[in-house]
Amino acid sequence: MSKFESSIKQIPYSQTAVYNGISNLENLEKVRDRVPEDKVKDFRFDHDSVSVNVAPVGELRMQIINREEPKCVKFEAVQSPIPFYLWIQVLPVTDTSSKMKLTLEADINPFIKGMVSGPLRDGLEKIADALAMVPYE
Repeated sequence: MSKFESSIKQIPYSQTAVYNGISNLENLEKVRDRVPEDKVKDFRFDHDSVSVNVAPVGELRMQIINREEPKCVKFEAVQSPIPFYLWIQVLPVTDTSSKMKLTLEADINPFIKGMVSGPLRDGLEKIADALAMVPYE
């Protein structure tokens, strides 16, 4: 398994508010308008899963497999060309701010690892940036 980590993002909301926001995927409705429609199609979600159609990859579907309140939410790829796990860690900084880091662990064939590592890192960083800008109120 190959591991990729985002940079640590500072968030101006409490750990509990951020955890509550990311642990219920129905809250993605708040960011639906920020999803780039030219890259992502068929953005669907419910309380425990999210699926998107990403060009040129195809359909990706993730499901929450573990919640550790108030510090971590772990996802597993249910439908993806590459098996992976994603977890989002949230730690308190103060009573009104927190920090977040995303980690992706993927089963990548060593022959294609060099080609997909850069795009995976970039994608993970973009997701982390987007989650850092969500209003967790």
